[in-house]
Amino acid sequence: MKGFRGAVFYLSAMATSAAGFAPSTNSKTCNYPYNNMNTCDSKSLLSPIFTAKFTSKLQMAGGEGGDTEWAKALMDSVGTAPGTFDKELQAQVKGKMSGLNPNASSTVDQKLSANARLTQWLKEEGAVYLEDASGWGEAPHPMAISTETVDELTNESSGRGLLARRNVNQEEELLKIPMDLCITKKSARKTLGTDILPPNINEYLAMACQLIHEKYVMGQESFYKPYVDVLPEVNEVNPTFTWSDDDLAFLDGSPVIAATQSMQMKLKNEYNMLLADEGKLCDQHPDVFPREHFTFDNWVWAFTNLFSRAIRLRNMKQGETLAMVPYADLINHSPYSGAYLDARETGDWLFKTGEEEVILYADRGYRRMEQIYISYGPKSNADLLLLYGFALERNPFNSVDVTVSIALRTKDMVKAAFDEN
Repeated sequence: MKGFRGAVFYLSAMATSAAGFAPSTNSKTCNYPYNNMNTCDSKSLLSPIFTAKFTSKLQMAGGEGGDTEWAKALMDSVGTAPGTFDKELQAQVKGKMSGLNPNASSTVDQKLSANARLTQWLKEEGAVYLEDASGWGEAPHPMAISTETVDELTNESSGRGLLARRNVNQEEELLKIPMDLCITKKSARKTLGTDILPPNINEYLAMACQLIHEKYVMGQESFYKPYVDVLPEVNEVNPTFTWSDDDLAFLDGSPVIAATQSMQMKLKNEYNMLLADEGKLCDQHPDVFPREHFTFDNWVWAFTNLFSRAIRLRNMKQGETLAMVPYADLINHSPYSGAYLDARETGDWLFKTGEEEVILYADRGYRRMEQIYISYGPKSNADLLLLYGFALERNPFNSVDVTVSIALRTKDMVKAAFDEN
């Protein structure tokens, strides 16, 4: 990096010499990408008079090459001060929301505070590097949480999401989240008791119990509180299995109705068989599963978040694992994305630690302020509406189920066919 800094100052001096002006004596160094230096404005390297003439030269250069193009590359390489993007994003969101509703600023502030608590929790409990400045052996984190995002195709609100803090290259590493911070069947059995939840319990049922336990039983004392605080309420997701019969009537003729009713019955039956019926967990372990908290409404809330946010990690050492991954599950879906969250063993190519982490790479390049997407899988609009509460105007995986049956050939049918001929 010393050689790079020397080359930068050489280019600065060369450009100054070409213009006939001396550089400024400002002693600050610049914050180049991936370089943890003190920050300064690019103009601090040059005198005010030179900056004006230099900018004018760049505007007239037109790609002519030579010293001017080298100096232009120098100007473009200068990074922004740490925290600049997040401040710009907060100001933009607050301005947009206050314009729509003057009373919305308090809601925005609450969401921003929740975002800040989540990122702080990730840093403290999981050593997750989320800074926008480079650290020891770490590149600046390329993403930031936005309380409001807009779908790039429909221009409709898509809720919380992650935006690119800077230009992102294809195949660039976007995030790493330790498995220890994820909610899984393993964490549920550890939290609620391996003697209470058997090894063969369904993953969804175990994780639903932990979600209710963390939010409603533990509350302020929950280890996962900063994560639980950003999980949406049922009405914010609004999947069809939470709809009333009157609301479902608007989908008359759609196969979504049958799928929704089947899901509603399944959720109710599983709730009763695991928790609510006489002699089940609420009766067996009332201190762990208090009935006032393990209600059916809270059960629906848990499954609303599980269906819309849980991720199937396929590259685990012990096979597939269903997991709720803090921070990563804020990324919204695009059917055109080829990016999927998966797991890997931590360490480098030579030495492995034995621990595992969730990893994501960019499937394409992103511009600064552009929303980052992953794929939830090749899902039709019926699947998306049932589990995620939204449908896509342009969905290449949309489909319609068609049921075809063949009538049995009876003697009367055969005789009628011969009579017609």
